[in-house]
Amino acid sequence: MAKTVSLLQVKGAGGITGVVQAGCEVLNADGLAVSLLVPGIGLEPEAFSNGLAQAFGDLQFTLGEGPSVDAARTGRVVSVGDLVREPGDRWPLLVREVAAVRVRSVFCFPLAIGAIRVGVLTATRRQVSALTRQQSDDALALGAALTHSYLSGEPDRLHLPPYDDFHHTVVHQATGMLSVQLQVPLAQALLRLRAHAYAKNRPITDIAQDVVDRRLRLSPPIDGESTPSADKD
Repeated sequence: MAKTVSLLQVKGAGGITGVVQAGCEVLNADGLAVSLLVPGIGLEPEAFSNGLAQAFGDLQFTLGEGPSVDAARTGRVVSVGDLVREPGDRWPLLVREVAAVRVRSVFCFPLAIGAIRVGVLTATRRQVSALTRQQSDDALALGAALTHSYLSGEPDRLHLPPYDDFHHTVVHQATGMLSVQLQVPLAQALLRLRAHAYAKNRPITDIAQDVVDRRLRLSPPIDGESTPSADKD
């Protein structure tokens, strides 16, 4: 893990993408992602090791629930050895949909110092599993190094993206448009967007792009469709 952490201090070493790809191998994970807590936005993905990590991150973002969301909210490590066997009332939508992205176990480490929360490091595996003590220690070490780098005021080390380059920028743009069109708060507009994406079984980024491009205009929410728990069409 020391070699992986050292990538944080070397410009031209692939930045945060190089870090998560190297960390994925060290942790024997099938996917690794870093998400940041952005004021007024919430948990925003910054880097993925591969498509599996991105698919799981996008699923959590669309549904508004999951272990990464909980880790960011509580500031505590969330480890799940088998998502399929999780109690139905913990992440009901995620448990229902996670088979589509082929993730069975997930381990989320908050990027935080005390009450200051920066984001979450999320490792995923396709099979039922648990982290070894060494792997858990390595993940904590990487999380601590990431937290220090983000709080050090040296963004060049990690190639932090400007706001316009965030993975879900189009979602936030569409949320603002919906808030004005439907005359509802931003939080409710985002729920409306999530509900429509879930009901249509489409990525929320695709739905958001349709809204921004004015190919789709959503009506005010109806009973039973104000959250992603709405039945799919």
